[in-house]
Amino acid sequence: MKKTILEIFLVVLGSFLFGFSVNIFVIPNDLGEGGVTGISIILYHLYGWAPSITSFILNGLLIIIGYKFLNKTTTIYTIIAVTCISLSLHLTESWSIDSNQIILNSIFAGVLTGIGLGLIFRAGGTSAGTTILAKLTNKYLGWNISYGLLFFDLIVVFSSYFIIGTEGLMLTLVMLYIATKVTDFIIEGLNSKRAVTIISKSYDEIARNVNNEMKRGVTVLTGYGYYTKNKKDILHIIINKQEFTHLRKIVTSVDKDAFVTVHDVRDVFGEGFVDIDE
Repeated sequence: MKKTILEIFLVVLGSFLFGFSVNIFVIPNDLGEGGVTGISIILYHLYGWAPSITSFILNGLLIIIGYKFLNKTTTIYTIIAVTCISLSLHLTESWSIDSNQIILNSIFAGVLTGIGLGLIFRAGGTSAGTTILAKLTNKYLGWNISYGLLFFDLIVVFSSYFIIGTEGLMLTLVMLYIATKVTDFIIEGLNSKRAVTIISKSYDEIARNVNNEMKRGVTVLTGYGYYTKNKKDILHIIINKQEFTHLRKIVTSVDKDAFVTVHDVRDVFGEGFVDIDE
């Protein structure tokens, strides 16, 4: 129950920040947005329709069309997010900030938008809109979901060019880039992970030192070189980003000729990291 209450709180807070950012920074500075919110802003400039109403209607239609592509919890959180975003857009409609620095405004728009979306996604919800469209194209056209999101968002953003102009479009792209990075930061946090693969003749000593010094588990995989056909034992280790320097010292002290590859890891669940039900 506590976990559910916290997640709903994050969705509500994220939704408010998103709507606040749109009314305070995006619309007054003639910036655009991606997805349904971007379409609502275009309609606002063309016909004066309130973004709070148009975004609610459009997102509602998309939820009805694509609800079966979301699980029950995600659907509930998405409905909460859509409702709260529309409510936030309505409540902050007359709010303003005394700033004429359009570059600073676009930066802060990206930061607040990113925080808002990050909180919503971290809690397990979505902002509906292009997220649902991306899931539809993934199912019926085989598109990668991230590419689908980018595709639909860019269509909306570049459509706003005829309203916000070249400068507005460029600043919008800057804002969206910042928002994406901030969203990723909120979702992943400071404690990002690395997956390290090590190929070395001295694998046993490296693994033992990692166990003893870093208190990290090591998985030993068996493989072979395709050309030589020689058997090789391969170490696979998951560590925090801050631990990589220590790991590198261990490897170089044992075998300077070791072959090491490092990969960014988005999520790690299990012993020593995060429980899979959190």
